[in-house]
Amino acid sequence: MHRTMTNTNATTESEETSVQPTTMPNPTDTKEQEMEAELQEASDIFNSLFSTRRPKDGWAGISSGLKSVGKGTVAGVASLIAQPIAGAHENGVKGFFGGLATGVASAVALPLTGVCVGAYQVGRGVVNSVEAMNASRAGMQWDQDKREWIFYYLNKDKEEVEKMEAEITSKKSGGTTASGGVAKADLNEKKVKDREFYDMLGVSTNASAGDIKKAYYKEARKCHPDKCPGDPEAAAKFQALGHAYQVLSNEQTRAAYDKNGKPDTNSADANLANEIDPLVFFAVMFGSHLVEPYVGELWIATTADTMMKDAMEHQQNIDFENMSEDEAAEMLAGKASNSAEMMLKQRKREVKCALNLREKITPFLEAKDDEDRNAFKESIRVEAEKIADTSFGATFLVTIGFALQVEAEEFLGFQNSAFGVGGHAARIKKQRKSMANNFKIFGAGINAATTGRKAMKEMETVQKAIEEKKREAIKSTGGATEKSSNDTESNNFDEEQAKMAQEKLEETIPALLELAWAINIRDISRTLRNACKKLFTDAEVPITTRVQRADAVRIIGSEFYAVGKMRGGEQYDIKKDMDDVKARAEVAVMTTMAKAQGQEVSTDDTEEMIKQAKTMRAEVEQMSKEGKTS
Repeated sequence: MHRTMTNTNATTESEETSVQPTTMPNPTDTKEQEMEAELQEASDIFNSLFSTRRPKDGWAGISSGLKSVGKGTVAGVASLIAQPIAGAHENGVKGFFGGLATGVASAVALPLTGVCVGAYQVGRGVVNSVEAMNASRAGMQWDQDKREWIFYYLNKDKEEVEKMEAEITSKKSGGTTASGGVAKADLNEKKVKDREFYDMLGVSTNASAGDIKKAYYKEARKCHPDKCPGDPEAAAKFQALGHAYQVLSNEQTRAAYDKNGKPDTNSADANLANEIDPLVFFAVMFGSHLVEPYVGELWIATTADTMMKDAMEHQQNIDFENMSEDEAAEMLAGKASNSAEMMLKQRKREVKCALNLREKITPFLEAKDDEDRNAFKESIRVEAEKIADTSFGATFLVTIGFALQVEAEEFLGFQNSAFGVGGHAARIKKQRKSMANNFKIFGAGINAATTGRKAMKEMETVQKAIEEKKREAIKSTGGATEKSSNDTESNNFDEEQAKMAQEKLEETIPALLELAWAINIRDISRTLRNACKKLFTDAEVPITTRVQRADAVRIIGSEFYAVGKMRGGEQYDIKKDMDDVKARAEVAVMTTMAKAQGQEVSTDDTEEMIKQAKTMRAEVEQMSKEGKTS
């Protein structure tokens, strides 16, 4: 061994001598890396300052060019102002004049650069116009992210959405497989402070949302009071099971339960917040179950759901001081993913609406003669009449009908009319309607805010007066012998205050619903615009079939709009139907709470409950009038 080392000593020294220079940094390579980094930084700054992305066509090129000129001018003016100030701050008078010189140079160079970039973008747009016309005729779509023309496929879009949704669900459930089973890497259960709810449902602490839902329905069938008439504890078991499911089925409440154990059951407000499902509430409130195939879940419902979850999360006692970096990063990552999830939900909603429309118009596409096409039209009218009989149905019909009709007219106009005159006319019509609705949202928002503030001030004034009456009553009647009288008087004041609060809340309902409807109209219009675009540009079928699709959608739109307009959907007055609105609000709350406890409540059940609530309200008002008269 020693001999070998001695014999190779010279070789080793020679190798070390030859290897040594390669391990030292090469000055040339270092300079090149620094230059590349500087060039990349300069490129990023340039691209952020000027609009340099590939324009779709000539109009996009002009728009991009104008943006570049505008940005260059603004940046030049800002530099002219900022550079002298920065120079004076560093080197006084000398720095001021140095900064002034730099600012003047920038004020000239940046706008000039903007003009050059703008001219270049306009040229690119003009060159790309030929490609844009050819691609548009071929039925291709412009991908804003990739900046290229592509063929759109509806079924492929559906598969991509499902895949992305499955990936998000898998991440949230801690790496469960697509089939709902736990992945091998997560066989060891997650540590939680309390696992009683998991044991009640018979699931792992790593269970996905789907696993929890399946387990709940399985266990609920076993202990449902109707299934166990001889078990006096069945009702209590069923209620406890429903509470466990409600906690574990919500991401925020489940996280709080895993960390802190069972929530405080004495907190009525917390339990009510847990049991209210905005998606169910708004579906009952607006009676949107019949139009859901066309519009999906309303944006206002999904947004309320997200806001409620965020509010519940903020109510948790998060110890930021003792939070580790990993925990903080995980929390921030969760916040950042919310917007991406909302965008995915909207995309899924649009794809689903497009697929529902495709299925709805299949009879029209398969029609062999005019008799079949007339039968399709008649079936749409019957459906519209049924929708119109529900609360807010006429307004839904007008909104959906106009959106479908104008989107179909725009597509057919560009396909069939000379120079796309019909398409441009439909587009202008749509833009006019959109502007009018935006103004309506603005006005309704101001009205709702004003009404709310007024109601709050009036409530505060009355509340102060009631509190003053309470104090005077306590002063005038004291002692142990008067305790019962004091309690009775206090209860009367509380009832008076609760009645006043209810009256003021009811006064604000019309303004709030008016704002909600304006938001719903814009939401539905945007959703149907994108859904129709997916349906009309689906490259899986030839252009002739897409034109037929647009013809069928136009029929649906015209029939919906005609029926809705005839039923007064264009000038719907919420104040006239306040009894119906109040009844719906009451039933919406009861329905969400019932479903939270695992009870099945159908749409027919809710409509019947609303009718009963309206009847009861009418009877109470009649009795009140008769009492005042007598």
